Amino acid sequence: MKRYRLNQLPEVTEGHFLSGILPGRYLCQGALSYKPPGFRTHTNDGPGGQDLHVHADDCEAFVILQGKAVMEVNGERIPLTTGDVVVIEPGEDHHLVSDREDPCINLWLHAGPERHPDQQ
Repeated sequence: MKRYRLNQLPEVTEGHFLSGILPGRYLCQGALSYKPPGFRTHTNDGPGGQDLHVHADDCEAFVILQGKAVMEVNGERIPLTTGDVVVIEPGEDHHLVSDREDPCINLWLHAGPERHPDQQ
């Protein structure tokens, strides 16, 4: 996992706004996500109900737009707050846990060599 603050992102004038830290020419998947208090992503959704969520081939970025959360990466718990940007590397087991008192709103994004199908 790599962690940044919004003010640490490289200046970009072409391509996607995370192109300096998220490999891939185009943002091709993602969403704005409103997490309920205490919600943990991808719990027990791995093969056979395992508590495992990994991407084999690409990175995933999370941008915390509001609130607080904890990013669990390979069993380690990293506190996050508004303005944090994390990039999960291929093969890293990851789960975002929304704070109970100040639940998070975040972007999750993937980048790749092709545009999203709606843009083609």
